[in-house]
Amino acid sequence: MAKIVSSFFISLDGVVESPDQWHFPYWSDEMGAVVQAGMQNAAGFLMGRRLYDEWSAYWTTTDQDPEVAAAFNNARKWVVSNTLEKADWSNTTLVSGDVAGRLRELKEETTEGDIQMSGSATTVRWLLANGLLDELNLLVHPIVVGRGHRLFEDTPTHKLKLTRSETFKTGVLHLTYVPDAG
Repeated sequence: MAKIVSSFFISLDGVVESPDQWHFPYWSDEMGAVVQAGMQNAAGFLMGRRLYDEWSAYWTTTDQDPEVAAAFNNARKWVVSNTLEKADWSNTTLVSGDVAGRLRELKEETTEGDIQMSGSATTVRWLLANGLLDELNLLVHPIVVGRGHRLFEDTPTHKLKLTRSETFKTGVLHLTYVPDAG
């Protein structure tokens, strides 16, 4: 059975919005290895509608990073939405209706690799509230952004257990959490 694993670039003040505006000065080989390991273990990628809209527009038209674009364009993708009527990006399946039930089935059906997420803060909060998020990886950047959407805005309390921590030379912390039922 697959796990749903979510990863975020996040600032010290919890901002996850527009990492392209603050993240890149902290990029390193260490961070690249973490991102690459997640992609290599991916059975596919889960995303919310907004991230789907952004990524499908970007990765299908960009001339930047052709290898990464090909990887995303060829990968299996699932988009969670009850408002999107169709998903035209190659290898994309729309998950709607009984989303929780369908995602439980997807986890059971997926036998090789994990269902990876990058971004989609609203979807991650929903997954956590519905007991569907298995692992949360945070790459905490040593910067206070000061404005923007935060990962856990207006979120009820959820206990998490730290299972891994690593400090990169750039000061970025790589933290891995799982839900703590105890």
